Amino acid sequence: MSETINQLLFGWYPYLCLLVFLIGSLVRFDREQYTWRSGSSQLLRRKQLTWGSNLFHVGILIIFAGHFVGLLTPIAVFDFLGISHGFKQMMAIVVGGIAGIACLIGISLLVHRRLFDARIRNTSSFGDIAILLLLYAQLLLGLATIPISLGHLDGKEMLKFMTWAQGIMTLQPGVASLVADVNPIFKLHLFLGMTIFLVFPFTRLVHVWSAPIWYLGRRGYQVVRTRQQVGPYGGPQGPEPRSPARRPLPAE
Repeated sequence: MSETINQLLFGWYPYLCLLVFLIGSLVRFDREQYTWRSGSSQLLRRKQLTWGSNLFHVGILIIFAGHFVGLLTPIAVFDFLGISHGFKQMMAIVVGGIAGIACLIGISLLVHRRLFDARIRNTSSFGDIAILLLLYAQLLLGLATIPISLGHLDGKEMLKFMTWAQGIMTLQPGVASLVADVNPIFKLHLFLGMTIFLVFPFTRLVHVWSAPIWYLGRRGYQVVRTRQQVGPYGGPQGPEPRSPARRPLPAE
């Protein structure tokens, strides 16, 4: 790959993807809130959806957390904790491989359900199918990097990706050269991953921003039925006021 193309794909393209990802999400939330949804079709093939969705989401969350922590944690932190690059590389292979297989089974069920059930396919938009296939391809590429990573158990290849990702986030110039000589599968995996961020605001993936994590810290409450009449402010209503007694009229 020529130096110019490498600079375009891994030096400038990441910033374009991040810019569209952030601004596009804000604009869509502000102007098209009624499209801010996941578009569930759970009434059709519910059992297959349950298995596929659970496996996919558990797997993808572990993979995302591993990539986020593994790539963006400063190298000095791992050195301070005594975690070697080789150990980190092996952990990424084992944990990422298990999560990747679970995610692959889940997304395979979702793709089969989406494409081979006529009722679901007819109610699916182009974006629904396209993003699902894009995630499927990205997952296959990620699993394909495992055999290559087994040949670099010293962690030097992972160190390149960490330095590149942290250089992008801190606006360091010339970081594209760090990944110029890595395996093409890694490059395709990086490019497709950045492309997912690019199309993120235009797909159903925006529902990620609405994950109800605030429920984890919410105080519990219990709905209680009562036969008492409820007052205007939610409390029990007091007795009805008595009508004023009428004084008898004096006899004429």
